[in-house]
Amino acid sequence: QVQLVESGGGLVQAGGSLRLSCAVSGVTFRSYTMGWFRQAPGKEREVVTAVKWNSGTTYYADSVKGRFTISGDNAKNTVYLQMNSLKLEDTAVYYCAAGLVIVGSNWYKRGAYGYWGQGTQVTVSS
Repeated sequence: QVQLVESGGGLVQAGGSLRLSCAVSGVTFRSYTMGWFRQAPGKEREVVTAVKWNSGTTYYADSVKGRFTISGDNAKNTVYLQMNSLKLEDTAVYYCAAGLVIVGSNWYKRGAYGYWGQGTQVTVSS
């Protein structure tokens, strides 16, 4: 049974940093496409970043390029999202997702993932 458990969310001032963790069980995360999504109140869930580990292919939303980084720790079977220079508009619930690796331009989009975590709240204050 695949389980994803996020942690690391919280309240941070604008300009600060947070690192989110996604502990993966039931599968080895490097065999999957892993993504981070977020959903702000009243908005749709959007992809923040995603990676296909075997090819090293990554995707970053324009809004987070240069500020967020996705990485993984094999020993802990955990995926991370390092978030720097946080902005008020980064406030959202952040979700970790895992999906079978697929080819094509939709590989990082929401429909590519079959497994989701419960989410962790990130609040950026001024």
